Amino acid sequence: MTVITLTILVILLAIGIPVAFVFATVGLGLFIYDDISLMNIPITLYSTADNFILLSIPLFLLMSNILIRGELGADLYRAVQSWIGHWPGGLAMATILSCGIFSAISGSSVATSATIGNIAFQEMIARGYERRFVLGLLAAGGTLGILIPPSIPLIIYGIITESSILDLFLAGIGPGILLMTLFMLYCFCWAKFNHQYTPSSKASWHERMICSVKALPTLLLIFVIIGGIYTGVCTPTESAAVGVTTSLLIVLLKRTLSWDAMKYAVMDTLKTTVSVFLVIAGAKIFSKAITFYDIPQSISLTLTESFSTPPALILSICLSLLIIGFFLESISMLLLMMPVLLPTIQLMGIDIIWFAILFVMMIECALVTPPVGLNLFTIQAVTGSPIIDITKGVTPFFILILLAVLIIYLLPEIALFIPYHYTG
Repeated sequence: MTVITLTILVILLAIGIPVAFVFATVGLGLFIYDDISLMNIPITLYSTADNFILLSIPLFLLMSNILIRGELGADLYRAVQSWIGHWPGGLAMATILSCGIFSAISGSSVATSATIGNIAFQEMIARGYERRFVLGLLAAGGTLGILIPPSIPLIIYGIITESSILDLFLAGIGPGILLMTLFMLYCFCWAKFNHQYTPSSKASWHERMICSVKALPTLLLIFVIIGGIYTGVCTPTESAAVGVTTSLLIVLLKRTLSWDAMKYAVMDTLKTTVSVFLVIAGAKIFSKAITFYDIPQSISLTLTESFSTPPALILSICLSLLIIGFFLESISMLLLMMPVLLPTIQLMGIDIIWFAILFVMMIECALVTPPVGLNLFTIQAVTGSPIIDITKGVTPFFILILLAVLIIYLLPEIALFIPYHYTG
């Protein structure tokens, strides 16, 4: 039954049926095939919806859309540029650093790519930066949005595995800084061997102070969101609600958000939330159904027999995720794979928090690989550039993400030091 179920699942996904309906249809079919009570479906859906942490997803999405429509990213970018823009490749490094800082607000890779991409693209092109390099830089920089907390995929991972959201967020800090540093080092090296671009002039201290003061509201928002979670004052959901309120106050005081823009922000949030929750609902039906057939246990047994050591298992999982990432977006990857992999991970004694970071970093690879890499299409929409140019430009950054995965595998303390020492 395991082989048949997985075959049907792959076929339905391959012919282009929406992921949510594939999960729900296959799950329903499994219920009917073995005459399992269909009352399990509404019970499962109710128990899934009855989870306070799920409310953080639309709240973080709404906050991201308010920030995008309110154009808060521009002040942040100018402030970072004023400090490091005169370095070799400084504008590129400022773009990556801005992506990293904005990630600490948005929790979304698409929001990060769209926001910073809209601001940085034309300026970098005007300065003579190679077009493909800029496109790849913006697509890769956006991936930081799901690694640096708050991260929506990490929230969903925590829900699936019943892990501490705080520990997951803390674990994302070190790897996020590592990946951001690798990207910036590549930008520096690229600039050393490519002299076609025009370096930015060094900003005066007066200009730096003015730009930094303008960016203070955005930095305040980061402090409110992250500080509230890490100090234990707020849960992630409460922190997201405070973040929405604070972001609204900021854009209203700055008068950068019109009523029409607010309506678009709300509608974009509703569309994305419905899509995400439909996938979650369908995946829960599928997950519940396969437990009646012991499919996760069967796969777990097969994996542990085939890969007797954790390194071999991790390598096989990463390769599988790399392939699956060509066809599924991030949320679908999590909801499809984690219910199946979780028993094996626990049986092999692999740290569930550390594995979360590896999983999310493999999702980052999926975000920048065709044919369904969301960041590629986001940058295409922002710049009007061909997908092939974006793909070629992002290839070096894709390799750097894989290098970061290897480093996190070899040095797990990069991910685990903060959560284990912070929470005890």
